[in-house]
Amino acid sequence: MVVLFGEGWPVFAHVSLSQFLLGKRWYPTSSPPQFGALPLILGSLLVTGGGLLFAVPLGLFAGIFLAEVCPPRGREVLKPIVELLADIPSVIYGFFGVVVIAPLIRNFLSLSTGLTAFTASLILGIMAVPSIVSVIEDAITSIPRSYREASLALGATHWETLHRVVLPAASSGIGAAIILGAGRIIGETMAVLMVAGGAPVIPRSFFQPVRTLTATIAVEMGEASVGSPHYHALFSLAIILFLFTLILNILVENLIPEGRRRVR
Repeated sequence: MVVLFGEGWPVFAHVSLSQFLLGKRWYPTSSPPQFGALPLILGSLLVTGGGLLFAVPLGLFAGIFLAEVCPPRGREVLKPIVELLADIPSVIYGFFGVVVIAPLIRNFLSLSTGLTAFTASLILGIMAVPSIVSVIEDAITSIPRSYREASLALGATHWETLHRVVLPAASSGIGAAIILGAGRIIGETMAVLMVAGGAPVIPRSFFQPVRTLTATIAVEMGEASVGSPHYHALFSLAIILFLFTLILNILVENLIPEGRRRVR
C-alpha cells in the first residue's frame, strides 16, 4: 500500500506516485484497477491551452476596443453586457455546445463525433472571454492620462500611443487577465463534462474526445466508495487540480502589484 500526502492517506495499492502521475490508463473499475492520471492531466492542459487560443485574442481586442476606441455611450451599453455574459451558468454554455456547436463541427470536419477537445476549447474560450475583457479593460483605463498626453505631444498617433505606451504599461494587467482566464477554464466542470467527449485517453489531436481532471472527479465521485482506493485516487486528482490553480493565483498576485507600481 502506497501512502501519499501524509500518513493515513492510502491512495491505492501497488501504485507509486510516479505511476500515478505518468500512468497512461485510467480504468478504476478494471481488475486490478488502473489509476494513471496522465491522460486526465494532458486533457486538462490541452483544453486549457486551446481555450486560451480562442479567448486571448478575442478578449484582448475587445478590451482594447472598450477602453480606447468605443465611445463613452457605447461603453456604457457594452460593458454591462460583457459582465452579464460572465454570469451565465456553465450548463447553458454546455447545452449550447452539445446542441449547436458539436453537430456543426462533426458535419463540417466529417468527424465521428463533435464532442472533442476542440469543441470543449471553443466553448470554454467563449466562457473565459468576459473575465479577460473586464480585467484588460480595467488595466488599460487605469493607465494615467499623462502617459497618453506625453506621447501625443511628441507627435505619436493614437494607435502608436496605444501600441508603444499604453499596452506596455498595462502588460502586467493583461498578463493577469490571461492567467485568470486560464484559471476559469481549467476549473470548469459542467460545460467540459458535456462537450469534451469523456474519453480518458492520452490526447493526440484536438479533434478527439478527452476527459479533464474536473470532469473525472464530477463523474466518478458519486460511484466511489468512501475510503476505497478509487475514492482516494479522486482526491489525489483534486490535489493536482488545486496545485494548478494555486500556481495560477500566485502568478496573478505577483503580476497585479507590479502593474500598480508601474502605473504609479
